[in-house]
Amino acid sequence: MEVYGDLQSGNCFKVKLLLSLLKVEHDWIHVNILNGESRTERFLSRFPNGKIPAVELDDGRFLCESNAILGYFAEDSALLPKDTYYRAKVYEWLFFEQYSHEPYIAVARFIQKYLGMPEERKEEYASLKKGGHQALQLMDNQLANTHYLVGETLTIADISLYAYTHVAEEGGFDLTGYPHIQRWCHQIQSMDGYLGMS
Repeated sequence: MEVYGDLQSGNCFKVKLLLSLLKVEHDWIHVNILNGESRTERFLSRFPNGKIPAVELDDGRFLCESNAILGYFAEDSALLPKDTYYRAKVYEWLFFEQYSHEPYIAVARFIQKYLGMPEERKEEYASLKKGGHQALQLMDNQLANTHYLVGETLTIADISLYAYTHVAEEGGFDLTGYPHIQRWCHQIQSMDGYLGMS
């Protein structure tokens, strides 16, 4: 199995972290999207959306979109609840990550860390603060009541949201005001099979 990605990307890192926790063997193929490596004819013939992460399964089928990949590999594991309500709660957080978290936390990090805060994006960067802090506060409120986002055990909801949350400071979000998120991050980092961004 081949997994295409860049470990500096939270969306790619979440997949790598899940595969590490589940001890799934795979070949990791680095893709530099800034150099156009995800827009080549060969890449697009397999992954038409031209995005990473992307997976070529052992049977030759292809899969993209980070949270869909998490769901695929977590099937039949403790990381995806069998109970239909708790499974729906996991997907609730996955949708939250894509629509209410990533557009603020990840984009601010990209502007600051990767683009070096160009003048033409400073106004956009400032506009991301409110939404990002709202997302972090909602997470912190939940984690004040449960060890993980969906109850007392780790799920792919945690893996998905951890990816960009634990490096939110690289986008200007100070996590010291979110003590329950900090505790949650340490819990995840102490798990067997954990690996960091590299």
